[in-house]
Amino acid sequence: MGKAEVVLISGASRGIGRFLAEHFLRKGSVVYGCSRSPVDWKRDRYFHHALDVANERQVNRLFSSIRRQQGHLDITINSAAIASMNHFLLMPIATAKKIVDTNLIGTFLICRESAKLMKKARYGRIINFSSIAVPLKIEGEAVYAASKSAVETLTCIIAREVAPYGITCNAIGPAPVKTDLLRGISAEKLGRLLERLSIKKFSTFEDIANLVDFLTAPASGSITGQVIYLGGP
Repeated sequence: MGKAEVVLISGASRGIGRFLAEHFLRKGSVVYGCSRSPVDWKRDRYFHHALDVANERQVNRLFSSIRRQQGHLDITINSAAIASMNHFLLMPIATAKKIVDTNLIGTFLICRESAKLMKKARYGRIINFSSIAVPLKIEGEAVYAASKSAVETLTCIIAREVAPYGITCNAIGPAPVKTDLLRGISAEKLGRLLERLSIKKFSTFEDIANLVDFLTAPASGSITGQVIYLGGP
């Protein structure tokens, strides 16, 4: 009997991250999740770490646990993200730094440590999260969109650097999903945003899980360095 598939999901306490954690648990995977706060739920084969993804020391402790307890890592999904919808003239520098730290630096750290662990097995799948805020250049999301644009560039370059080790790295940019990130956006603005898409509806957790399953499948080893947007912006 082979080793159980091991999956790491950042931002696993709620929203997309929690859905994907439960999705992989249903598939029989061992899942490690992390978020800023502990979770108030437990599942078999699920291990949660409360940490700041932009804190290198805390991230290193997480990976030490995975290495010690499992010895390998197959899939990493970087879904931890924060946003602040505000005109850039009104955005405090502390808020801007927090967005960049979480969305970009956090993604970088987890990608780096994941690749180190995956490299030993010469196999791995990394998925980062972008946003349609990048191609649509949505007003009020300047720093958020800039951080996600950086994640896209990071993803494409990482893909080239880890390809010799059998690791793929891709990014998903969902259409708006009904999560906490949409708090503070009026229904009118969301309606205008959906009208700019080819498929004029919210992305669902199931839409995202379907694409995650495709990109993380062993048969998808030749698909890397791609940014795939849901909804057709």
